[in-house]
Amino acid sequence: MGATQPVGAANGKAQDLPVGTFLTGLSAELTSPTSMPPGSDSWNCHVSAQHPYPVVLVHGTVFNQAISWQALSPMLANAGYCVYGFNYGATSLTFGRVFGLAPIAQSSAQLATFVSRVLAATGAPKVDIVGHSQGGMMPRYYLKYLGGAPTVHMLVGLAPSNYGTDLDGFTDLYLPLSAAIPGLSFSTLGAPSFDEQFVGSSFLTDLNRGGDTEPGVKYVVIESRYDEIVTPYTNAFLHGAGARNILLQSQCGSDYTEHIGIIYDPVALQDVMNALGADSPTFHPVCSLVLPVFSG
Repeated sequence: MGATQPVGAANGKAQDLPVGTFLTGLSAELTSPTSMPPGSDSWNCHVSAQHPYPVVLVHGTVFNQAISWQALSPMLANAGYCVYGFNYGATSLTFGRVFGLAPIAQSSAQLATFVSRVLAATGAPKVDIVGHSQGGMMPRYYLKYLGGAPTVHMLVGLAPSNYGTDLDGFTDLYLPLSAAIPGLSFSTLGAPSFDEQFVGSSFLTDLNRGGDTEPGVKYVVIESRYDEIVTPYTNAFLHGAGARNILLQSQCGSDYTEHIGIIYDPVALQDVMNALGADSPTFHPVCSLVLPVFSG
């Protein structure tokens, strides 16, 4: 994914933005962790007939915009989309570097405020949201409980934690201990979003009660069978009306990406671009050998 993509004419961009890799993201994380990726947060951007919905990028737990979207943000901007992102979920453990740790309902309220700002700036009626991990699940609280459904056209989740994780059995040990020993929990330590994303949490039970999609919103979930964080990997998938689930290995057997690398996986990014564009259910990406973590 190191090559630049063609510039979209919608916003009169004069040059291509470089499309980064995981190493680009890691460099940004080390040098400027609160920076925005190339192509993001141009507040004078106006949507076009070709791309009527601005795209809001939502990072995952302990991640931020800088490390997450060095590939997708410039790809979208080069294609003519208005692209926006923000760091959410700060707590005492953030240290100006990692985010997504706060209670998920609180982070969803931050998303609601940010989407309102994007809509006001662009004049668009709705946004598309692309989120990774918690960032692919957290917007569903906004859609369900904070009045967000009328403002969102599509939610694309990359390895989202929709039904939580057991972390390959870690929760079998952790949950009884945290219940038995006061103070031994992620919530007490300042990272309640971890507890809320474990299988069977009261947060996820409430979020998925009565159906996991909202009328009028399109949902696309892109997941890898090698996901080592959302386990089992099928917990990423949605089951309600309007949802389309994509397993990367059903498209490309040589794709070995996992939870972290999926945001730089050239196969997954083709699926994202299709979803936001033609949204063809018969789309098949160009396959290549994709290695874990260093997907780009």
